[in-house]
Amino acid sequence: MTQFSFSSLVSGNLQRISLVTVGAIAFALGSCTAPSATSEADSTDTAASEDVLQVVTTFLPITQFTNAVAGDRAEVVQLLPTNTGVHDYQATPGDAQAIANADVLIQNGLEIEFFLDDMIDNAGNAELVIIDSSEGLDVLAFADEHDDHGHGEKEEHDDHGHAEEKEHDHEEEHAHGDEHDHEEEHAHGDEHDHEEEHAHGDEHDHAEGEAHAEGEEHGDDHDHHGHAHGEYDPHVWLDPKLAIEQVENIRDGLIAADPEGEAEYTANAEAFIAELEALDAEITEKLAPFEGQTFVVFHDFAGYFAESYGLESETLVGIPEDSPSPEDVKRVMETVKAEGLKTVLTEPQVGGESFDAIASDLDISVSVFDPLETGDAEAVQPEYYLTIMRQNADNLAASFGADQAWLPIWVSQSAAPQQVGLRF
Repeated sequence: MTQFSFSSLVSGNLQRISLVTVGAIAFALGSCTAPSATSEADSTDTAASEDVLQVVTTFLPITQFTNAVAGDRAEVVQLLPTNTGVHDYQATPGDAQAIANADVLIQNGLEIEFFLDDMIDNAGNAELVIIDSSEGLDVLAFADEHDDHGHGEKEEHDDHGHAEEKEHDHEEEHAHGDEHDHEEEHAHGDEHDHEEEHAHGDEHDHAEGEAHAEGEEHGDDHDHHGHAHGEYDPHVWLDPKLAIEQVENIRDGLIAADPEGEAEYTANAEAFIAELEALDAEITEKLAPFEGQTFVVFHDFAGYFAESYGLESETLVGIPEDSPSPEDVKRVMETVKAEGLKTVLTEPQVGGESFDAIASDLDISVSVFDPLETGDAEAVQPEYYLTIMRQNADNLAASFGADQAWLPIWVSQSAAPQQVGLRF
């Protein structure tokens, strides 16, 4: 299996937190269950014509960007069900079969698809081309511990995909050579592989070949459903500027896999990039009056978006499955009061009840910032990304007190027909 690399190509007194608030949050999270769905990959047509490029994507933003570039030239199938996020995904035999039948696999990278390595090995597809859409992007490092929900400075990543040749032993791909002591994990030498770049602290020094095993313990870091955040924030798609770079990586990867489609891929990418540039300009203008202010979201996904538009983000929890502590609730309530926020921003599938309790105590509202990890069947289309990002910007401006025409979370929106803001 070939891995193509494109880096060379291209305030006052705080009111006392009520025990009712914390209790309500704990109860709400305790009753949460992951949505169940059948993977779209299970219905992949294994008899598809060999002259049509077979492309498997991982989850929504990657599918949206790939559909924008591929157009009608490739058959694009998403691995995850559209209503299931990467934190809740559980692989099926049909998913491995989809990878076995594919010509190209396109991922976000930065370890958010923590489940892929084992699936790729099980698929046994020696001809599979893997496109890492976040290759070469300037990325944000998470803080050493997620307790403060902070980010470090951006660092450029030129090689955080799989090893160049699939023939390399799986353990060689993830080996931590003696010359790469764990304390040197932030260095970016060419010889660093995916696991070295994204290694956790000393307490996460896994044996060779174990880093992505499903269900493994990941030390003291957050580990839910076999998942832990990597060292770097993977939510690059939420910054339209970085989304443009992802589209360019996808374009270049598809051209490398299907040279005869170069003109079509190039034209499609150019058209969508123009739409992303227009989106970025609109959001910049809308949020410029609030530069330097802090908004509140449920989990730690908005770092790139905030940095791109001169804002700060505060979160209740690090990842969606975390249970907020009384200290987390206090910190968020302090931020809301200090910033004079009118709303806190929940997500379509998580955080609603938690923020309802906080909002009730503070006499504010709950709105939505959709990280675009889940949606309905139509969410795979590129236009969905553009629509939801505009809605996010509207809702964010309204949280700062702007006079925006935004829809409350209990209203079903035409471009996002799922009941946003509700738990499933």
